[in-house]
Formats: sequence, structure tokens, C-alpha cells
Amino acid sequence: MYTLLSGFYNYLTQKEEYNVLIIGLDNAGKTTLLERIKSIFMGVAGLSPDRIAPTVGLNIGRIEVNSSRIKFWDLGGQRDLQSIWQRYYSDCHAIVFVVDSTDGRRLEECKDTFETIITNDLVEGVPILMLANKQDLPNALRVEEIKEVFNKIAVKLGARDSRVLPVSALEGNGVREAIDWMIKRLQRNKLNRPPLYR
Repeated sequence: MYTLLSGFYNYLTQKEEYNVLIIGLDNAGKTTLLERIKSIFMGVAGLSPDRIAPTVGLNIGRIEVNSSRIKFWDLGGQRDLQSIWQRYYSDCHAIVFVVDSTDGRRLEECKDTFETIITNDLVEGVPILMLANKQDLPNALRVEEIKEVFNKIAVKLGARDSRVLPVSALEGNGVREAIDWMIKRLQRNKLNRPPLYR
């Protein structure tokens, strides 16, 4: 009887769990973004920006929103680490691609990296959220300028949900709106990429 009640309780209390990749070139602000997401949605103080070192490997963060758990995988963006990204593609439900808006010199490299991601069969149909980070800085490119570079490959996104939004991970501007957009797309894409239940 206990096993039956315990199983029923677990069924009633389980939540949908989604895995979201945070990727982009090194120094784009991915880990700062993850820390900001945790502070906004979990009410915990994240790491101070001056204590965030370049990611070598993986950082993991979790938030709970309504009946869903979102697990973020923040992967290192150095060129020699980008080869491990695809190991996570088949298990992810969405991708957050972070662009350093102040680094116009590497925008073409950023576009090429993004194209490699979206043309991989393992992420077919996965929602893509591109964040133009560091919008708080005076030398940041506007979203329209970034879109102009990426428009050359936009057709390769296909019919999947995608969006480009301006954010400042450091100050938190636009982060809640961006994650709210992503969570709606995770729910909408359940048939294509079913969540885990835990």
C-alpha cells in the first residue's frame, strides 16, 4: 500500500524538466548570464562579475518556473571547447546563443559558429534564442546591426521558433523577458522535444 501511495504522490508532484544550452564565443558573457538568471528566478545572489572566470567545461544552473524545472548548461566558448557542444545537442530542449555586442571584430566568426550549430541535425526544430549581450556598454552594436550580419543565414533556421533580443547580463536588463520568451517556446515545442518528468 505504501508503494502505491508513494508512487501516486511522486506522480502528482513530478515536474517537467527541460535542458537549455547556453553557448557562444568566449567572453560573450554566458556565465554572467547564468548567474543573472539564477538571481532573478531563484532569488539567490549570483557570483560577483569580478569573480567569474572563463568557463573550462561546463557550469550548471537550475531554476523552477511554475510546474517546470529548467536546467541550464553553460558551456565554454573557447575554440578548442566548441567541439564538445554537439555532445549536448540531442538532450537539449532549447539553445541560448550569446553574442558579445561590443566585439564587432569577431561578429563574422560568431555568425559562422552559429551557422554550424543551427545546421546540425541534432538540433532540428529546437527553439533558438540569440541574446545580444552587453547592451549597457556605449560601444555595443544595436540588435539591428547584429541581425544584418546574421540575416545571411536566417533561412537556415527553418520554421523553428527563434528570436534576437538585447540584454545586459551584468545589469539584468532584458534577461527576464528573454527567459520568459524561451519558457513559452519550450512548452510549445513539447511534442517535438518532450520534457523529462522528475
